Amino acid sequence: MTSETQVDLVKRYFDAVDAEDLPGLLNTLAPNCIFTVETHGVRLEGHAEISKMFIQLWADHAAVLHHQFTHIPDLFGGRVASRFMVQNTEHDGSVTHKSNCNFFEIVKDNFSTVRVYMTGQNTLKETL
Repeated sequence: MTSETQVDLVKRYFDAVDAEDLPGLLNTLAPNCIFTVETHGVRLEGHAEISKMFIQLWADHAAVLHHQFTHIPDLFGGRVASRFMVQNTEHDGSVTHKSNCNFFEIVKDNFSTVRVYMTGQNTLKETL
């Protein structure tokens, strides 16, 4: 995997999140991917748990948009750090802005780990 394909994988992930494309999102994650929201104590493992969280995110918002990215690939370590802005459009039309960082670890062309650091209220909640 090149630095460019690492960043392309990150772009595919965020494109799928913003499009509410669960199959596309899961296609970027290893089946046993560990997904954490480090700033809010959330830890999920595997497609089923991660799917529930994203389905809840999409239900809680009219739209989600990730933009203004800075990606820093680590070709030899199989990692990518991404800094970006998030725009959550609420169902009442109001908009919440956040500044986030994600740290991705890649194994065999998929993310094995996604670590999220977000400002403000947690919008990626564990579901029971």
